[in-house]
Amino acid sequence: MSAALEMVNLAAGKGVSGSLGSIGYGLAAIGPGIGVGIVFGNGTQALARQPEAAGLIRQNQILGFAFCEALALIGLVMPFVYGT
Repeated sequence: MSAALEMVNLAAGKGVSGSLGSIGYGLAAIGPGIGVGIVFGNGTQALARQPEAAGLIRQNQILGFAFCEALALIGLVMPFVYGT
């Protein structure tokens, strides 16, 4: 962890401008984006295989979507929390 912070400090001292937090959020948003795709892709397959379980499948899709979006929001807030 400290080696990564030293590298960031060295890069900032050599003229790197801009916010590294925004780059970090961009990278952190990839995971929830993939997660949402997996949740709805598998939910669509499940609905096609068992249409009688639509209520339960839809409920689990919404719950999975909420968890994925919570990760995205955490990724958005962390650069502000740990920013210097």
